[in-house]
Amino acid sequence: MKALKQSAAEILHEYGPFPGVERVGGVTYDGRHVWFASGDRLNAFDPASAKMVRSIAVAAHAGTAFDGRHLYQLAEDRIQKIDPTTGRVLATIPAPGGGGDSGLAWAEGTLWVGQYRERKIHQIDPQTGAILRTIQSNRFVTGVTWIDGELWHATWEGEQGDLRRVDPRTGEVLERLDMPPGVAVSGLESDGGDRFFCGGGSSGKVRAVRRPK
Repeated sequence: MKALKQSAAEILHEYGPFPGVERVGGVTYDGRHVWFASGDRLNAFDPASAKMVRSIAVAAHAGTAFDGRHLYQLAEDRIQKIDPTTGRVLATIPAPGGGGDSGLAWAEGTLWVGQYRERKIHQIDPQTGAILRTIQSNRFVTGVTWIDGELWHATWEGEQGDLRRVDPRTGEVLERLDMPPGVAVSGLESDGGDRFFCGGGSSGKVRAVRRPK
């Protein structure tokens, strides 16, 4: 057992609420724009200006991911592969939680999917949806991201949210960033540097949180 590093999350910026957006689900980042799911649309905004730049009419209920070319979006019991240029759904695979899925991330050629109430993270084959391995958490999982070989996931349970870095082999919690009381985290993505983008659930906001060094 390693000593758990625990600190308060440092919120750097709040984006939104955005016009016509009642709820923010999954969040991802394509290197320029932050994309987030809002039920019946995928939306993109510029984090430098906080302005909305794109919207795609597609079922977007939970986690969102980007593989460098395509967006992946949880929609009820399936994962859609979407061309961000045209907005077309190119393929779908079954989601491992059968509709109880939450976070979504792309890393090393595979998808990582949070299963909310089951408190699990599944690594799956992006072509077939087959489960390659499962990590058990001890909190409701709402968002998942990888950065520099570190696996982080967001939680939201009992009106308390946090971000936690876990051992991808054992699921042991190595580090925890506690969000302020009542501040939900519904999706999680790293910007590849020192920020996490966090979906804010029913607040309709996206928050940038400092990633600890």
